[in-house]
Amino acid sequence: MPLISIREGVCAQATSQKTCHCMFILFFNLEEGWGMLRLRVIIILLLFVVTCRVFAQTDSIVNKVHTIEEVEVRSHPINENVLSTSPMQVMNQEQLNRLGIVSLADAVKKFAGTSVRDYGGIGGMKTVSVRNLGAHHTMVSYDGVAIGNAQAGQVDIGRYTTDFLSQLSFSIGQVNDQMQSARHYASAGVLSIETERPSFDQHDYLLRANIKGGSFGWVTPSLTYWQRVGEQTSLAAHVSYMRADGVYPFTLRNGYVKTKEKRYNSDVESCQGEVNLYHHFLDGSLLNVKTSYYRSEQGLPGAVILYNTDANERLWNENFFAQTTFQKPLSPQWQLNARLKYNYAWDKYEDVNLKYQGGKQTDINRQQEYYLSATIGWKPTSHLSFAVAEDVVVNKLHNNFAVKMQPIRFTSLTVLSAKYVDKRFTADGFLLYTYAHEHVKNGTAPDDRKRLSPALSLSYRLLRDETLFVRAMVKSTFRMPSFNDLYYQRMGNNKLLPERAMEYNVGLTWGKRLMKVVDFHATADLYYNKVYDKIVAYPSTYLWKMVNFGKVDITGLDVTMGLDVNVSRNLDVQLLASYMLQNAIDKLENDEQIPYTPKHSGNGSLIIRSPWITIGYSVMAQGQRYSNVMHRSEYRLHSYWEHTLTASHDFRWRRHKLSLMASLINLTDEQYEIVQYYPMPGRSWKIGVKWEL
Repeated sequence: MPLISIREGVCAQATSQKTCHCMFILFFNLEEGWGMLRLRVIIILLLFVVTCRVFAQTDSIVNKVHTIEEVEVRSHPINENVLSTSPMQVMNQEQLNRLGIVSLADAVKKFAGTSVRDYGGIGGMKTVSVRNLGAHHTMVSYDGVAIGNAQAGQVDIGRYTTDFLSQLSFSIGQVNDQMQSARHYASAGVLSIETERPSFDQHDYLLRANIKGGSFGWVTPSLTYWQRVGEQTSLAAHVSYMRADGVYPFTLRNGYVKTKEKRYNSDVESCQGEVNLYHHFLDGSLLNVKTSYYRSEQGLPGAVILYNTDANERLWNENFFAQTTFQKPLSPQWQLNARLKYNYAWDKYEDVNLKYQGGKQTDINRQQEYYLSATIGWKPTSHLSFAVAEDVVVNKLHNNFAVKMQPIRFTSLTVLSAKYVDKRFTADGFLLYTYAHEHVKNGTAPDDRKRLSPALSLSYRLLRDETLFVRAMVKSTFRMPSFNDLYYQRMGNNKLLPERAMEYNVGLTWGKRLMKVVDFHATADLYYNKVYDKIVAYPSTYLWKMVNFGKVDITGLDVTMGLDVNVSRNLDVQLLASYMLQNAIDKLENDEQIPYTPKHSGNGSLIIRSPWITIGYSVMAQGQRYSNVMHRSEYRLHSYWEHTLTASHDFRWRRHKLSLMASLINLTDEQYEIVQYYPMPGRSWKIGVKWEL
């Protein structure tokens, strides 16, 4: 039973200063036609400055000291998905550790409503899609700031580990946080990654060393260090390294003939590190400054067709970003959240093949992103709140192509949101306005894009004394064509329209405390998604071309269930399960299920925690599906079940903590493919040791 204890102490607020000076210098190297855009940005920044000055001058607070007597509050947590007006799921660090999950992609596969496209092997790319809308409609957020990739339009989640995570959440439709950025509002689904924040007890530092190893030459050491710099300031540093040869056996099926082969060119070597500065101001403001660096070299495992297992593609990645988030309570009714980010990404792709002139093709891309975001919230009453969010994004791409387009995209997103909450009813809605302008050095840039996108979600408590809710959601979203869609050599099409999507959801959620030792929750959501002007690669006379060709209707059902049983003081059991039923039809082809979409899929996990050992078991299953819109036997992918078993235990001695973990993945050695001709590994193992001081 969670216990919140407020001890006798002192609460102080410092006198705010009479003035607040804010200066922004914004420079864009852009061509003519940007006058109105610049004016718009300047107005937003001036509003921010004026707001700072007004509240600094009118909300001066006299230093007061209040003595608070000890109060003890006991409560039982209610699952967030039960209370949310739209589907959301959360996994914390403890759950990830108990289930032996070390990859972000493996963690995301546990969420209902997600489909992870996995190209096999440790070095294979992994992307996540929301209810089959496509990975381009899913935003990945890292500590509250969006991860952008204007070149590809999607994020490879395979590069992230779970070593430094505190929480991973997945929201379909709307995120409950009204103070989020406009980019969060604009996405069909949001995968939010939250890293650990320093917390200290008797000492001003923490040191944690972690090393994991396993099959296929996989090893990854990591180091975490926290340091308290002052009463209100702390530092956190993380660094990790990972390497694997990625050579694993698989069964190759060619008709009725089966042969044993090995998967090559799936090696990977990467390193990443980040440094965080956290500062808590006396007035309740929070500042987080983060710098991060990532570098990798990896083989890209190719498609295994017939008996051809050759793969000569290599990929190098380098990424640096610096971001700042600032949260400030301007008054009891007003709140300000601001975000600033610079991102630099470099990648080099190389393919050795006789079909290229000179026997090799090398593509080099450099991306830059400048991102500024501000959200101002106003809560005039205890039931009603409003927020205005504005995001300004500038994306640039340079490459080594013969015809250098060098596109620059300016995007402005403006959101007005409102939320009403009482004891039984919640209504949450917003209106998003998107404006995008592009400039290219050579060729013709697409026309400016302008679009209004509304959304509304509702939740109603059916019984006054029961945590039983009915919820409904409707949301309009669209995704911009990526730079690759528009400008990639010979395939790009600068006449592409944005891909539009409509999301509809209606659901029932229930949470219950049973017999004082059992916490139960369950959700069931029916949904309907419709995609217009779907962007696909389509064969023309001599080569493939990106076109708007496709209309997809997606209907489905997501069911989740969770059970926490406190058997005794030192023994508890946690059970989680989800089931997905989906019917995704391509209306412009043959009215068949779209590729890589099983009608039935699901997963489950069981964690048993005792003083002696913690056992974690998880299973993931997918039904039959096809890799092509033509449902013929040669395109059929068979159903599969993957089982994982994990055992772990924590040892404590004074301030020292030692954690041991061992996992057996794919217990039954199931041979399967998520993407056709990209075989997944069979049975494998992982072990880990973590020491904390």
